Amino acid sequence: MSLELKGKINQILNVASGVSKAGKEWKKQEFVIETADDQFPKQVCFTLFNDKISLLEGLNAGEEVNVSFSVESREFNGRWYHNINAWRIDRLAAGEPQGDFPPGFTPDDIPPEAADKDDLPF
Repeated sequence: MSLELKGKINQILNVASGVSKAGKEWKKQEFVIETADDQFPKQVCFTLFNDKISLLEGLNAGEEVNVSFSVESREFNGRWYHNINAWRIDRLAAGEPQGDFPPGFTPDDIPPEAADKDDLPF
């Protein structure tokens, strides 16, 4: 299952690291985006693991992004824990439309008028 969410980066948290029971080192970094498409904007915290942390390079708080992610849950001692794992982050251009609308109309889209009205090919 793959999902996408557009929003503005609100916060980039520090990298956390550790060693698993199996002795493997791991790193994770979380970041928060605020949605803009909803009537009431929501904040969503995404997690990046190991080599995926590099997806945040060059991004700063305040930038508009489209995040592709998956959701997973696991049970531990009768409680359920959830992760929202980002696997792709696309920076949105400043003027890029946020919805599924056709591109806007500009005066440059109007073709120039013919200079000579008697210039017909027939």
